[in-house]
Amino acid sequence: MKKLFSMSDLGLLSYYLGIEVKQSALGVSLCQSGYAAKILEHSGMKGCNPCQTPMENRLKLSKKSEDPAVDATMYRSIVGSLRYLVNTRPDIAHAVGIVSRFMESPTTQHLTAVKHILRYVSGTLNFGCYYEKMGNLEPKLVGYSDSDLAGDVDDRRSTTGTVFFLGSSLITWLSQKQKIVALSSCEAEYIAATTATCQGIWLARLIADLVKKEPEKFELRIDNTSAISLCKNPVHHERSKHIDTRYHFVRECVEAGKMEVQHVCSEEQCADILTKPLGRIKFLEMR
Repeated sequence: MKKLFSMSDLGLLSYYLGIEVKQSALGVSLCQSGYAAKILEHSGMKGCNPCQTPMENRLKLSKKSEDPAVDATMYRSIVGSLRYLVNTRPDIAHAVGIVSRFMESPTTQHLTAVKHILRYVSGTLNFGCYYEKMGNLEPKLVGYSDSDLAGDVDDRRSTTGTVFFLGSSLITWLSQKQKIVALSSCEAEYIAATTATCQGIWLARLIADLVKKEPEKFELRIDNTSAISLCKNPVHHERSKHIDTRYHFVRECVEAGKMEVQHVCSEEQCADILTKPLGRIKFLEMR
């Protein structure tokens, strides 16, 4: 490349778009401690008392809050900065996703929730993602999908949570409100599984393209047995015949051998942290 372009070698990547990269013989770590510190300073929360979770357990926020309004521009600026911080901080993805729903008309109740996230960030400035070197092992792609049921008090839509691991390394995560209202926990979990399947298919193809091999079957772990049965059984019954046909994509992938659906107990459901505010002990364990 140096023969074709005028360029200089700056050595190993150490800083890129606010992301601090540390590389060693054992692995690579990604962190945004400097960026997080700037968010705290910008929001006037520098030196605040830290807390152990990004959101209070069982907290429900609503657009119909009757609390006084706050400066919407300031609110959007802080939440927008937190959304970029999620690039290396999956532990705050759900909480930031929740407060992002109130950009239009934020109130003191919503701002209090944002400050709670900032207090958590203050106590975990150096947290990030670590990718351990795996040597000659061929890591397996494993995903988890989970969902709450009607968690949004305004439109009763559920929240999808998905995570994917390549070996022991967390490579992608998502916490997102579903586009339709689910009528049962089975339907909510099935919709979440479809979202995870699309992500898994894309990841499997990307990895195959990088290593110049055919895409391998990946594993998706779900903690709802009814949703798993729906993934494997093409029979429509009373509880599922109304589900939009586009969500049956997951069933086609199972039948084609592109993926395998497995049951995982709720205690080991890694995507749980992306669907609802958890208690302190459960949150620290999942983190």
